[in-house]
Amino acid sequence: MHDQLVVAYVYVARHGETTWNAQGRYQGRQESQLSELGVRQAYALAQALVGRGVKRIISSPLMRCAATAAPCAQRLGIPIELDERLIEIAHGTWEGRYRDEIERDDAARYRSWREDPALLTFDGGESVVNVLKRWRSFAADFLATEDALIMTHDVVVRMALIQSAGGELQTFWQRRVANCAFAVFDVRGHRWLLEQECVSQHMSGIAADASRQAL
Repeated sequence: MHDQLVVAYVYVARHGETTWNAQGRYQGRQESQLSELGVRQAYALAQALVGRGVKRIISSPLMRCAATAAPCAQRLGIPIELDERLIEIAHGTWEGRYRDEIERDDAARYRSWREDPALLTFDGGESVVNVLKRWRSFAADFLATEDALIMTHDVVVRMALIQSAGGELQTFWQRRVANCAFAVFDVRGHRWLLEQECVSQHMSGIAADASRQAL
């Protein structure tokens, strides 16, 4: 039973592996389907969340998130709500391109992204500062009346974790956000308290190879 002071438990999850994840391509706002492994991960996530009291599902509008949330929605018999603020960072001109290609052809920008992402705005895209603003807007509007699953993307999950720790963007790369991992927050009014960071035990045996992904 939940502590009486806790208004809601919120599970902030990353989508399952996509074909572009497996190929090492930047996705951003572009659509890419779940891979066969990603579909298995989505069902494992649904199984992990059954019995946790989820009454609401809010997802990024991108297909890979809605498809990951679908098994959970089906198991629980609840609809999937969409919120544009949960969409992935816009990688701009990198979208659809391979990480190795970016490292070679846009080396200075890639180095900036890996060393100090808070200072980078993607050409034709956005900055992590803007994604943090989007997350803060979403979190401020969230009504903590029911336990919920928030289905989103790597960068947005990082923003949720960073915000809960004080908003220091310099810690961006210190966290590993695996496909279908989820962070657990208890939400009291507008205060989001991190209980568990990136739970991924349910991915045992079906974890994606993160070293291949373009993040």
